[in-house]
Amino acid sequence: MRKLLVSLAAAGLAILTVPAATFGAATITGFKAKAVPIPKPGGGVYRHTGNCLGCGAAVEAEYTLSGSGYGATPQNPNGGIPPISQVNFYLPAGARLHVQGFAACSEATLRNIGPRGCPRRSVASPLGSVLGEVTFGNERVPELAELRAFFAPGGGLLFYTAGHSPVSLEIVSAGHFVNSHKRPYGLELVTPVPAVPTVPGAALASVRKIKIKVGAAFKRGRRLISYGYMPTKCPRGGFPVKTEVTFGGSFGPGREFGIPAETRTATYKAPCPKRAHGARAHRARRR
Repeated sequence: MRKLLVSLAAAGLAILTVPAATFGAATITGFKAKAVPIPKPGGGVYRHTGNCLGCGAAVEAEYTLSGSGYGATPQNPNGGIPPISQVNFYLPAGARLHVQGFAACSEATLRNIGPRGCPRRSVASPLGSVLGEVTFGNERVPELAELRAFFAPGGGLLFYTAGHSPVSLEIVSAGHFVNSHKRPYGLELVTPVPAVPTVPGAALASVRKIKIKVGAAFKRGRRLISYGYMPTKCPRGGFPVKTEVTFGGSFGPGREFGIPAETRTATYKAPCPKRAHGARAHRARRR
């Protein structure tokens, strides 16, 4: 393998050596998600996309997490943030996906080859970032990692995280969409996260910040085909979005975290589009 590849099997073996831990309240201290113009693969964005009613859009999401008590050592008695085991993301009702025409990349390709092995039309995001905490020696230290999304077989998403220093690691998390049946939300993206060991016998890697922009499009003749489309109406106060982040838990091989599961929820109201913007986009779509 090219690096320290964190597969589900390896994670399952390593976690058996991690001691039980207790931790303070894990929280989502910051969360926002909004519609933005769809990025072009070579740079720039597609015109008439973004925060306009009914048009194609990408979603830019940002998370800030906090907590204490996990991975405490004599050198760091307060410990740090517990590891996340699942992230659920709720789109507003009326948002829809169009998966036809996009290519897909497999988990095996990302694990064995990396992003360079994926078809160009399977790329679902520009480069994002994850700020994590890893064990290095006897200390918990920050690690800034790259985050990318790819379209998965069946219409879901694969999230590929690559860290290089102080620990080299690669992580693949597979997300799938379901109907949430929870108004005022529509589709829900459910993404289990594997346990990520960094040093044998030490605490697992955890996450402090996430930033990613998911969305893609391609041209079919003069028509732009987008992966995601905005609702045609905006509720008073803005588009409702929600996330649920689970810390810890015991979910079987590769997802044993050694601490009880706790789930935290955060909501956000993304701004409605300005009338002029929405009117121009509507006229552009009619043409």
